[in-house]
Amino acid sequence: MAVPRGALALIPARGGSKGIPGKNLQKVGGVSLICRSIRAAQASHGVGRVVVSTDDDAIAAAAEVEGAGVIRRPAVIAGDTASSESALLHALDVLEQEGPLETELVFLQCTSPFTTGAQIDAVLTALSPERCNSSFAVTPWHGFLWRADGRGINHDPEQPRQRRQDLEPAFLETGAIYAMRVADFRRCGSRFCRPSIPVVLEQVGPEIDTPDDLALCRSIAAQKAE
Repeated sequence: MAVPRGALALIPARGGSKGIPGKNLQKVGGVSLICRSIRAAQASHGVGRVVVSTDDDAIAAAAEVEGAGVIRRPAVIAGDTASSESALLHALDVLEQEGPLETELVFLQCTSPFTTGAQIDAVLTALSPERCNSSFAVTPWHGFLWRADGRGINHDPEQPRQRRQDLEPAFLETGAIYAMRVADFRRCGSRFCRPSIPVVLEQVGPEIDTPDDLALCRSIAAQKAE
């Protein structure tokens, strides 16, 4: 059988969440977080297949309605301490039993509700055997960082105060999009398969980790809809 065309988008989505109960089914702009991630992947020109890894019946049902495939995530890798990588590797093992795997993988997180297909394509485009084995979304960061003991991380507080624009360029990992060459990811077991390249995205929304984050994202979505 031939290798499938396009990248494989995998979306881990556990049913449990301590901070926000049922987080991945919470709605932003009238659409659940899991469905927003699926739709973003489907809008990408570089993605050929979308699969959700979950331990939750309601999430599985929502994913199937959106046209995504579903992998049942074992309880042993669905707890609070389980890594996303464990879910991705498990899903790849299951999918490989059904046929050849794609050569490229996109890992999306439901906690980033404003991810777009164009952003996914930008991160995917950075992948190439000549340049890197993995790529990930970042956004410019223009702040002064401090350690708890009062020492500066990206500046020297004992020197004259720099302007923000004169700081060494820094970039914040968004947590939204990661792309990997499948063979290299399975070999190293990390989303950062060296060499790895950050892809700068200028307009990204907040991640959802707390109820306040969820409220903020709902407010942003409402403003976008006006």
